[in-house]
Amino acid sequence: MQFLSTLKEEFEKRLAVLAKTSVSNTLTGIQHGVERETLRVNSNGSLANSPHPKALGSALTNEWITTDFSESLLEFITPPETKRSTTIEQLIDIHKYTYDSIGNDEYLWPMSMPCFVDDKTNIPIARYGSSNVAKMKEVYRSGLHNRYGSMMQVISGVHFNFSLSDTFWQQWCDHLGVAPDKNGISAQYFSLVRQFKRLAWLVPYLFGASPALCGSFINHRKVGHAFEKLGKGTLYLPHATSLRMSDLGYTSSAQSQLRICYNDLSTYVDTLRKAINLPAEQYQHIAAGEGGVWEQLNKNVLQIENELYSPIRPKQVARSLEKPTDALEDRGVSYLEIRSLDVNPFSPVGLEADQIDFLDVFLVYCLLQPSLDFNESLQQESQGNFVDVVLRGRQPGLQLSDMGSSISLAQWGHNIFEELHEVAKIFDQAHSSDRFTKAVAKQAQKIDEPALSFSEKWLSTLQENNIDNSILGMELAKEYKTLIQNMDYRNVNQQDFAKQAQLSMQKQREIEAADASSFDVFIRDYFA
Repeated sequence: MQFLSTLKEEFEKRLAVLAKTSVSNTLTGIQHGVERETLRVNSNGSLANSPHPKALGSALTNEWITTDFSESLLEFITPPETKRSTTIEQLIDIHKYTYDSIGNDEYLWPMSMPCFVDDKTNIPIARYGSSNVAKMKEVYRSGLHNRYGSMMQVISGVHFNFSLSDTFWQQWCDHLGVAPDKNGISAQYFSLVRQFKRLAWLVPYLFGASPALCGSFINHRKVGHAFEKLGKGTLYLPHATSLRMSDLGYTSSAQSQLRICYNDLSTYVDTLRKAINLPAEQYQHIAAGEGGVWEQLNKNVLQIENELYSPIRPKQVARSLEKPTDALEDRGVSYLEIRSLDVNPFSPVGLEADQIDFLDVFLVYCLLQPSLDFNESLQQESQGNFVDVVLRGRQPGLQLSDMGSSISLAQWGHNIFEELHEVAKIFDQAHSSDRFTKAVAKQAQKIDEPALSFSEKWLSTLQENNIDNSILGMELAKEYKTLIQNMDYRNVNQQDFAKQAQLSMQKQREIEAADASSFDVFIRDYFA
């Protein structure tokens, strides 16, 4: 109890620092960006196997619109912005331009879990041109296919990028007596990351929206879950929040044994590099350049850093052909990528403005909380809580583990939101608004009323109408396409998108013309 009391006292001290005008005023400088993934589908919900539309430019170099694993899986990227309204407007504009570019017969899937996909479905791997960089991206995706199967790779999510301003760090580090340099700021970001991982279960509870999936998704797979069925072929778990984040979604048996350390910058980089260089027995049979055959980039647990599955990643903007670990080691952490958000099916762009407000408050709250170094016990406890919530987070009386002590999800949630409210009030003061306390209050209701959560709202709609994921998904896909096509451009206009598409094609040609080595040499030099 004395230990917990000390942590509470330290939180109160840090909250008081945040409330100082010189510090709180810097909260308006928080930047966020969004990476929203979405499948192109036909009118019946099946994957569109047409090539990446030419009107969208080069998937290799377009700054706004690219592809992820598949030609069918689009990724929309917004740049760092301080105003969340600008980010939402940019997302709307990207969706509008894309709808206008894919024609009348294709739609954007509004959910995380795909429909009508099984191990025999043709899922075309994304293509990026003839350059060595393009081939590296394609070989990496071939490796993902050969390691995990393509079905897992067409699950969609929303990645939320978050960074605090240099002015904030100057003020914050000064009050904490920490140097506001690469190491000092990175240490603070890693403290935030550890606290986020400890509380990571809260994100799928609030925003998980994939309690059900199409039965075809698990055909020919052994699963250990007692699924119930509705409609013609939809399977669900009664209290699940995010099957996308469960062992049916983003998982890797090889990665399960990794011990990536989040205690500081140097150990994180070191353990991640070891994973990239650690041979994996189960991947030795897959060609990695032998006889010119490339079915994966290498035979290690991770081909590259991006293969690591984690709900949060510390990031630094990498230069051309710079490895992420090198960028981090050289310049430290500059932003965080939150990767545990399901696509919000109740929003035409997959994310709502008040979600951004809540995440801003929550991430700063994680920074204010004193963060213990993560040992094996805390790692396992955090992962166990996360798994419990994605599979049965709305189960009445669900018990989680907090530093070895059993606590109900409801009680822990109440404790968190009591403190989140205090942080939100400081945000409101800085922004001369009440939107942050409203955003927190809206999410707090879900602790006592799970029916308000995305997952239960979605599942209830399916059950009340006895319809499948595919039916509801296509209804929304068509509704959202009509809705957004009838909107005006708000932040980026059609001419700007068309110009970016043309410039991206020119950049791709320049990259292809500049290649001066074979692919084998290129890969050797990259990993050297």
